[in-house]
Amino acid sequence: MLHKFIFTPFCWGILLSGLLWSCGTRKSVPIATGVVAEENMVVSAAPDASKVGLQILEKGGNAVDAAIAVQFALAVTYPQAGNIGGGGFAVVRMNDNEVRSLDFREKASRHAHKDLYLDPSGNVIPRLSLEGHLASGVPGTVMGMVRLHEWKGSLPWEDLIQPAIDLAAEGFILTERQARIFTRLGGTFLSVNRHTIPFHKEGGWKEGDVMKLPDLAETLTRIRDHGAAGFYKGKTAQYITQEMESGNGLIDYTDLERYEARKRTPLEGKYKAFYIITMPPPSSGRVALLQMLK
Repeated sequence: MLHKFIFTPFCWGILLSGLLWSCGTRKSVPIATGVVAEENMVVSAAPDASKVGLQILEKGGNAVDAAIAVQFALAVTYPQAGNIGGGGFAVVRMNDNEVRSLDFREKASRHAHKDLYLDPSGNVIPRLSLEGHLASGVPGTVMGMVRLHEWKGSLPWEDLIQPAIDLAAEGFILTERQARIFTRLGGTFLSVNRHTIPFHKEGGWKEGDVMKLPDLAETLTRIRDHGAAGFYKGKTAQYITQEMESGNGLIDYTDLERYEARKRTPLEGKYKAFYIITMPPPSSGRVALLQMLK
């Protein structure tokens, strides 16, 4: 049984979200604010994703299973940070004290170069590194989840992806915060994509609106059925490559096919009576964390 699992997925340049899991014997805990749990807890940035994690634990899954399922659910319900187009890090401590960390951050295309975001005069082109096709790295989230599942997953892979597929196909109810974020980013969605996408709604979104993402459901289905190959090869890889070509992006089929998550040695340190285990570089925040605590 897993004792603790700390998982921080994020999409570069947008937002950071974190999940903390503490698992002993399995026990249902109501989803609410101000909850103190003695045995199990699932925390995420979206209520529907947290419910998915709890359901996985109730089915007999461990913390890694729950984290994988929540990550894919966040790809639907919290796409500004939890999406399959981004990447992240995982730090895992087992109850036998085994410690591991996994780096599944996005990577630059092999076609990238140091002057990518500069004009001919050597000046930075505003927002070119933040929005659009050249701002994208080779996604790492899917490969990271595949590698975590291979290592310590206990439930079938299909069981962990299906809840996210259902949310994307059947729709999910927007919270006030989700509606506000999607409405605020509506103009950016249109300017970057050059056509209407499901995240944009004329007049803006409101709390209680239902959002459906049928194309994402199909993409998740390919990941469910074919694992990493369902994203880094085949139809999904072709779609990504075609989109990159349409917007003068750099990522191609070979970049996707070559992507691999990397095992890292966690950073460890002490703060008073506490023992800290955290992510090493290329995560910069954790190095700063240990320095500050000292």
